[in-house]
Amino acid sequence: MRLVFCGTPEFAVPALKHLLEQTDFAIAAVFTQPDRPRGRGHEVALSPVKQLAVEAGISVHQPEKIRSQESRELIEKIAPEAVVIIAYGQIIPATLLGIPRLGWINLHASLLPKYRGAAPIHWALANGETTTGVTTMRIDAGMDTGEILLQRELAIAESETAPEVAARLAELGAPLVVETLRGLASHTVLPRAQDNSAATYAPILKKEDGRIHWNLPARQIFNRMRGFTPWPGAYTEFRSRKCHIWGEPVSNVSAEPGDTEPGVLHVQNGELFVSCGDTTRMHVLSVKVEGRKQVSGAEFVRGARLQPGERFGAS
Repeated sequence: MRLVFCGTPEFAVPALKHLLEQTDFAIAAVFTQPDRPRGRGHEVALSPVKQLAVEAGISVHQPEKIRSQESRELIEKIAPEAVVIIAYGQIIPATLLGIPRLGWINLHASLLPKYRGAAPIHWALANGETTTGVTTMRIDAGMDTGEILLQRELAIAESETAPEVAARLAELGAPLVVETLRGLASHTVLPRAQDNSAATYAPILKKEDGRIHWNLPARQIFNRMRGFTPWPGAYTEFRSRKCHIWGEPVSNVSAEPGDTEPGVLHVQNGELFVSCGDTTRMHVLSVKVEGRKQVSGAEFVRGARLQPGERFGAS
């Protein structure tokens, strides 16, 4: 089967690698986002998908806009039977959808119709989901609204972060893409429409999403920390300076009268705790005050010389 592969980040790499290992598929070309400056040095870096494609000797194309006439003519010339698209980073126009006979096959990191959108893993964790999964779908003109092909579930561990879940979902999805393509070719995979009434959404993350609202229960705050790792992280203010926090909810720390106001800091046995909503508490494991290095909660306590009633959050 002659294929075009569209993808950019590490999440798409296992599927491309798995396809390259199969003898019944031929990757005629890879489309990925243009090389862009990354990191503190702003050095131009290849996307993970491009790195693998170059190593495999596959033709790589990096249009600024895949909707361009040049891109359309190129895909028409390649004449793939299917296009596999995973976290590519551009919306595919309707004018391109009809080119491959089997369609554009997407691997989405949720159990559609739940968590349609750009950040399904992050919001699943932030919302405290205990199960997620991957879906192969045939994309249409909507946002993750196309027909479902195959799905696989994955249990989420209670302390897993977004990068950890993403890595496991990518590995789970790689063989599912192959199974989907073979099933479409043999007519053993039957597309089914999504139940739009059950749809939920996972919008692209914004910096403000990382702000900690201490009036939430500690478990909810922790779930948002897990989901918003590594960006935008979970942050608050301390003495008018922004600081990023990592912690864990605790249930074995006794509250004293009057110390349950959300955001108030407490020290017990040299460790730092913060009051959260519903009279819950969080054990602060690390703190990174803006402009300083990251330290443990205990180190923060020793350096800050906390005053009674001091708190995290804007005053």
